[in-house]
Amino acid sequence: MSSNSSKKAKHSFKELFSALTNKRMLIVFLMGFASGLPYMLIADNLSLWLRTENISLKTIGFMGWVTIPYSLKFLWSFFMDRYALTKLGRRRSWMLISQIGLTLSLFFLGLQNPNEGLTAIAVCGILAGFFSASQDISIDAYRREILSDSEQGIGSALANYGYRLGVLVASGFGVWIVSPQTLNYTFGQSFQLMSALMIVGILTTFWANEPTSNAGTPKTLKESIIEPLKEFFTRPHAFWILSFIVFYKFGDAMAGKMLSPFYIDLGFQLDSLAITRKAVGLYSSIAGLALGGSMIYMLGLYRSLWICGVLQALSTLCFSFLVFFGAKLLPLAVVMSIEDFTAGMGTAALMAFLALLTNQRFTATQFALLSSLATVGRNFFSGYSGKIIEALGDGTRLSGYFPFFILCGIAAIPGLFCLISLRKTKLFS
Repeated sequence: MSSNSSKKAKHSFKELFSALTNKRMLIVFLMGFASGLPYMLIADNLSLWLRTENISLKTIGFMGWVTIPYSLKFLWSFFMDRYALTKLGRRRSWMLISQIGLTLSLFFLGLQNPNEGLTAIAVCGILAGFFSASQDISIDAYRREILSDSEQGIGSALANYGYRLGVLVASGFGVWIVSPQTLNYTFGQSFQLMSALMIVGILTTFWANEPTSNAGTPKTLKESIIEPLKEFFTRPHAFWILSFIVFYKFGDAMAGKMLSPFYIDLGFQLDSLAITRKAVGLYSSIAGLALGGSMIYMLGLYRSLWICGVLQALSTLCFSFLVFFGAKLLPLAVVMSIEDFTAGMGTAALMAFLALLTNQRFTATQFALLSSLATVGRNFFSGYSGKIIEALGDGTRLSGYFPFFILCGIAAIPGLFCLISLRKTKLFS
């Protein structure tokens, strides 16, 4: 971990503006878009697609396991620290290969039909998850190495809001074109169109400069596997660091997996849902970039993590009250706005924290390990979300959602307790 990571990041607005207007930050933003678009397609739009075909909540929950590669990506991340496969360099080679594989797997996912069976959809979804997770490994390592320690906060914020823009395009435009009231595309056609937008990531990879690392690279495959794990787990407070990473966004992630089926069960039509997502997403992303990015950059990580942790827990609780409003757009827009802003900033703060924990010699492996732990709730335990909702309900369509979102809000508390324990360390001093 860098010796500068323990210092509080407090900077002027002039420094903030300067950081926002250079090529490296623009690349970070565009790579965030290339990361957010595919994740939303397989984690959210796929659930929406299946629910419109009357697939059960339990099955949709288990189908969410197509995102498990995000939680297992540390298993192959060491290859990305050790090898450079093309003349583009170590980081850009893996970005390009992952982006090509991701584009193809999303395209073939769009060719499937849920009414003819879910096996092919699951296979294509897992492949898309694998290539998307691989892209994230290389993008996270690239961002860590291309930015200085003092830029990690604002860099993570920009990456996150590029990510949120990708999410907005997938969940807004990608759903809007499916509605019978608009273009009446099939969900499969929407997936194919969205796969074409991965050209943004491919072009950005060619435009980007390969980072140089003063720490050097592992000389052997064994060194790239053993040394990053040994280096991290021998650090003081490793247990509390890992516990915090696992639990910080646990409840938020559990709730997020079932939001699209929830909206359908509330009675929203696809066109109104997409338009609301688009309008709210634009507002909250701009507000989050202006306010949240400044907060991380100027107040430091500890305060930012606390503020974002509390706010994202409250935003999760807000979803429980939508049960009483039904298919009314104003309450939905308000809650969506709160969630989009707080969840996004929580992710930005957490990613900045992870970046400062990594040793630049093993950036890909350590960042993949840490970020994999951060997605355990989202990608593994969330597979049981549908089953939990059905168990908490009385058999009616909406009855299980209210207690489920309450439980998800409460699930944020352990992460905040871990953050208190970390305050006593030198990480934030």
